[in-house]
Amino acid sequence: MSTSPYNQAMTMAGLNLIQQALSIYDSDLRLVVSNERFRQMFALPDWIVAPGADFAATIRYIAEHGEYGAVDDIDAFVQERVDLAGAFEPHYFERQRGDGRWVSVEGSPLPNGGWVTVYTDITGTKRQEGLLRTRSEALSGQLLTRAEELATTNRELEATVMALEEAKRQLTAMEARTRLTTEMMPAHIAHVSPDQVYTFSNRRVSSVMPGSLADPVGHHAADVLGPQPYDVIAPYLERGFAGKPSVFEFNHEPSSRRIRVALTPDASTGGVYILSMDITEETQTRAALQQTRRRELAAQMVSGLAHDFSNLLTIVLGSQGRLQNLDLPPKADDLVSATLTAARRGGDLLNRIADMTGHRDVHPMPTRLTQLLTEFKTLADSALPHGVTLLIETGTTPPDLTLMLDAGMLQDSLLNLVLNARDACNGEGKITLCVHLVQNTWVEFAVSDSGPGFSERALAHAFDPFFTTKGDDGSGLGLAMVYDMAKLSGGRVQARNTASGAEVSLRLPLRHAPAPVSPGLALLVEDNAAIRTDVREMLIGQGHSVIEATSVEEALLLAQDLPDIALVLSDISLEGEATGLDLLSGLGQTRPPSILMTSLPETDPLFQRAIKLAPVLRKPFTAETLAIYLGTDKAP
Repeated sequence: MSTSPYNQAMTMAGLNLIQQALSIYDSDLRLVVSNERFRQMFALPDWIVAPGADFAATIRYIAEHGEYGAVDDIDAFVQERVDLAGAFEPHYFERQRGDGRWVSVEGSPLPNGGWVTVYTDITGTKRQEGLLRTRSEALSGQLLTRAEELATTNRELEATVMALEEAKRQLTAMEARTRLTTEMMPAHIAHVSPDQVYTFSNRRVSSVMPGSLADPVGHHAADVLGPQPYDVIAPYLERGFAGKPSVFEFNHEPSSRRIRVALTPDASTGGVYILSMDITEETQTRAALQQTRRRELAAQMVSGLAHDFSNLLTIVLGSQGRLQNLDLPPKADDLVSATLTAARRGGDLLNRIADMTGHRDVHPMPTRLTQLLTEFKTLADSALPHGVTLLIETGTTPPDLTLMLDAGMLQDSLLNLVLNARDACNGEGKITLCVHLVQNTWVEFAVSDSGPGFSERALAHAFDPFFTTKGDDGSGLGLAMVYDMAKLSGGRVQARNTASGAEVSLRLPLRHAPAPVSPGLALLVEDNAAIRTDVREMLIGQGHSVIEATSVEEALLLAQDLPDIALVLSDISLEGEATGLDLLSGLGQTRPPSILMTSLPETDPLFQRAIKLAPVLRKPFTAETLAIYLGTDKAP
């Protein structure tokens, strides 16, 4: 950091008031600063006390002018002093100068190299010691010598204490910086001793793993983490105590989060350093990408076979159709009809395979949960027989909850689960759809029935494509499609038996929709003039006034001049290198409600980063879709 000339002058004035001589040399043995007392004490010329003066030249000058008395080999003497200075070790000694006066020399190394030295004229002190020796005949020579030694030792101890105080200050500052750094990191950082007691921890353990002790220092790991997390982590801790590092992931059941833990052995104490992070969102995104890649691979494998099989089915249907027009025996008509039915079922199966392996994107939009469930019940009731009832329970779920969901895909998946439950009830029974939030991480849709439940084989293969327990009446693709939708959304699906029947639970990432945006000044950032015109008209139709920009730099300048911006609607890809993501970062944490637009595929890294910052509106879109994102129109 630069220092003003005024501050430099004030600093030098303060140094010149000190009665001792002072000099500071850097790690290259060049003078950084000295006070006037330093020049006067050793009668130094201006070039010796100028910043940058060489330490070796200074020693040579004062040695040649008798400071150290008679010196036989000046070069060797100077080199010896330079070597000692280069070691940067704290020191204190007293010496008699060439003119008979005494001086104490106290040096302390600096954190970044170099040292500071303080020279004190102790001639008066030495004279008092001599006077005491000559005039105190009652004191033995041994006592006088001891007193002198104690006086010298005290001065040395004083210098040592000052050095220790400075070291303590530096260590305290370093510890404060280290603790601040660990507190700022979005991870739990800790150290446990070989007896599994926490000796250090930042204050992140309860935010990474809810339910843990907020202040774990001094507590056993089992008490800090709780039963399930400790049972998972304990074996890896033992490996760490044995000197083996490890990195692993596990499901934190108390919070339904996914946690990544890295354990590093501490060879100095036998303990272990712990770094744990919440990677729930990363895992959700990773699961969605993996499912997309599986679907693409399956599509490549199936598309060629499906094309050829479709041609064969077309030939079969055509041939059987011509056979029906011929005069055939009665039994032949039955065979032709059965063949036609099987061929048509094969065609339906091909279509469902295409639905599973073809390109399907999840398009989450602001969705009012109550309205979605009301519409779904109307849809599902029409497919249930009179003896089977559907009950929807939302428990403590807020009635006005609006989430980012793909309503169409979700309703398709729930309908598949309800139809499977209907078949399990065999014409009479009850189906329950229970919706609730799990640890502010997931929204769970659990469909249970009063049927006989899953067999062990069905539980093991429930989500396998083409596995069915319905014989010819089932395709074995219903639950597979539910599994596909869950994975594409970054969620999970599980099947189990309950005391009253079977249950399939579908968990999706809990992503709250943004709050409704009241009409106001909207900042539209889009580098395509035609698109900018269309979107501007949409915003005006929603009651907004609009200002426009084509780049991040221009948008940030407008935002600085116009503090009343009520909405930011920006494309991700813009003029220049900066993106819409950079714009949101530049606006800071207090930015107004923001929506990003893009035509990038969902697998693009920019898209994946964008959905963590703000709602993403896929291009092209209509005014109705924009209204849903703004919360000014009925959500689906």
